[in-house]
Amino acid sequence: MAIASKSGNYRKVKNSLAKWVITLGGISVLFTLVLIFMYLLYVIKPIFESAKVEAHAQFAITEPQKVLSTGVDELQEVAYSITQQGTINFYQLVDSSRYKAGAKIHSQQLVADGEKLVQLVNVGQEQKLLLDSAGNVQLIAPNFTSNFDSGERVIIPSVRYPLGEAFLPVEENNVALKKLSFAMDDEKAIFVGFTQDNRLIKTSFIAEDDFSYDTEFEAEYEEIDYSAKYVDDILVTPDLAMVFIREADQVAVYSLDEESELKATIIPQLAQNKSSPNHITSMALLSGGSSILLGDDNGQVSQWFEVASKEGREFKNIRQFKVSDKEPITAIYTEQFRKSFYTETPSGEMGMFYTTSEADLWRGQLHQGNARAFAIAPRADGLVIFSEQELSIFSVENEHPEVTWQALWQEVWYEGYPEPEFIWQSTSGSDDFEAKFSLVPISFGTIKAAMYAMMFAVPIALTAAIYTAYFMTPGLRRKVKPTIELMEALPTVILGFLAGLWLAPIIEIYLPAIFLLLIFIPTSVFITAFAWHKLPRAYKTLIPETWAPIILIPAILLAGISAFALSPVLELYAFGGDIRQFITNDLDISFDQRNALVVGIAMGFAVIPTIFSMAEDAIFSVPKHLTSGSLALGATQWQTLVKVVLLTASPGIFSAVMMGLGRAVGETMIVLMATGNTPILDWSIFQGMRTLAANIAVEMPESEVGSSHYRILFLAAFVLFVFTFVFNTLAEFIRQRLREKYSSL
Repeated sequence: MAIASKSGNYRKVKNSLAKWVITLGGISVLFTLVLIFMYLLYVIKPIFESAKVEAHAQFAITEPQKVLSTGVDELQEVAYSITQQGTINFYQLVDSSRYKAGAKIHSQQLVADGEKLVQLVNVGQEQKLLLDSAGNVQLIAPNFTSNFDSGERVIIPSVRYPLGEAFLPVEENNVALKKLSFAMDDEKAIFVGFTQDNRLIKTSFIAEDDFSYDTEFEAEYEEIDYSAKYVDDILVTPDLAMVFIREADQVAVYSLDEESELKATIIPQLAQNKSSPNHITSMALLSGGSSILLGDDNGQVSQWFEVASKEGREFKNIRQFKVSDKEPITAIYTEQFRKSFYTETPSGEMGMFYTTSEADLWRGQLHQGNARAFAIAPRADGLVIFSEQELSIFSVENEHPEVTWQALWQEVWYEGYPEPEFIWQSTSGSDDFEAKFSLVPISFGTIKAAMYAMMFAVPIALTAAIYTAYFMTPGLRRKVKPTIELMEALPTVILGFLAGLWLAPIIEIYLPAIFLLLIFIPTSVFITAFAWHKLPRAYKTLIPETWAPIILIPAILLAGISAFALSPVLELYAFGGDIRQFITNDLDISFDQRNALVVGIAMGFAVIPTIFSMAEDAIFSVPKHLTSGSLALGATQWQTLVKVVLLTASPGIFSAVMMGLGRAVGETMIVLMATGNTPILDWSIFQGMRTLAANIAVEMPESEVGSSHYRILFLAAFVLFVFTFVFNTLAEFIRQRLREKYSSL
């Protein structure tokens, strides 16, 4: 009795311990899933946060002269102002051992004594084009050099002259200019100006080598065929391709191409009628120079860029931003590297917008009345405003303006595209490139890859599972089932390698054979089965029952060999000798060597063992008394299979299919290596795709930590996580319903 009591107590302890270990394991799994979910949300959250503009510092500046322009260095430690008298002043913004915050640390005269600045043009890379009352033109660039003095970093301001300190001969006859615009690249600088005698001129400086401080250059003077009494704005695009000229409500565009005629073309879409309720009050070029922004007196800003149409390229009004209901737009300030812009109204009301995502990022009032000068910090993380006798510095938190829910999941009209589209293109070789982050193409690619894989895997896996579990002899089943399950251990990188480098070229060369196989294999199976059925019983007894399925192997091999042998013949007579050209030219279907067909076969091969193993176990586990009872009542084997076995095993079969789907959705290496990774929306079996998992694997190593690209990749992982979670939850719900429905059988 004592021994039995000890054994019982020991069993209770083991049961209790097992219960707690299993419970702890389940809780740990759930806790891990929650942690993954929370971490993904933690990384994603910043891209949906609102922009913030907060006052950082204010300094009382005694500046009797009118300030025309201002700016700040990248670290926002030194600001500068350029006055109407042609003086540039630098101010310390942070306390140091040398200067207190707000102190003037350097001043320099930029124009001759007695002259005033008529116009100051902000050019890219913080360069300023100066035009004084005598018609002299000069290009300057505030320069900030870091120096370490006694262990302290000191910013030393100065002024550079990118085209030399001498005045630039923009007008051939030294006629004074009213308006001027400018842009340059490494080899050419182009000035477009409006003279005092109402002529529109173009002056080109062509360098012998790349432009530098002491480069020699040749000047070319031309006159543009454009008649006007005055001009409000002139804007030369950074790529030196076009110049926009605004006269009141009329905007003209002139091609700066050397081979084009010297004639400005009025843009009919931008020309306002005199009876129009809205009148243009401001104009600016968006970053990159492909889009022009027009502000009107109705408080609205519109974005225009060229779009290809049947009549040729024409400017279209792409999108509009409502800034104010009462006040006109007095100024538009654009960021240097992004598609963001700021607006200003007479009352000092300011707004921050992003064009591509159509995001209204921030509204607020930073000063009273019009600012004398306004500038965006080089890194777009701060603002500098000269207002009355005060210098104000504002910090800006706006790291991800291009990301909105609409931009991620809706069509977006990007510059240079004929219409709104879903596009994923995160990087490019050009500095003017605008990242495109639509999740629709890669989500579509995930569904497409999984669908073609399941179309290939489900019929094969389920029919194999039914035959193995229900019809196959126990001896043969003990050999077949472990062999198929062993396929699941094959690394997917090997399958992807074989699919991309071996299978894809074969399918391209013998494409007709693939379609012939869909006919030949079923036909060979039926012919073999019919021949076996008609075979005399004496011959059937000579072949062991376990060998019966093996008879199909030679028949299927013969069908495959026949299909590949007939492929060139069929291609020659039915498709003119080149089926790929037939698909591309006659059917107007693009053909990619690494396409959905290759992915479906390769990924289906990887999914088959998962579906087969689970479905076979579910069918084989159907209680024998159910099948025996059905057969005893006179039902045939096929009737028993359809009416009893499959219905009873349906929860397990459904779970097997859903597990296979989950495997296909999350597959990375096969899709990565067997497709062209092209993020397109096309159901064609001859086109590739890019999936969420493959996209993360390809781009995550190259993305900058904390950037919009980096966080959107985590968002893609979150979408994939939610996608599989929802499908698995739905699958479990359906499985439970099926179990309840057929548990009474």
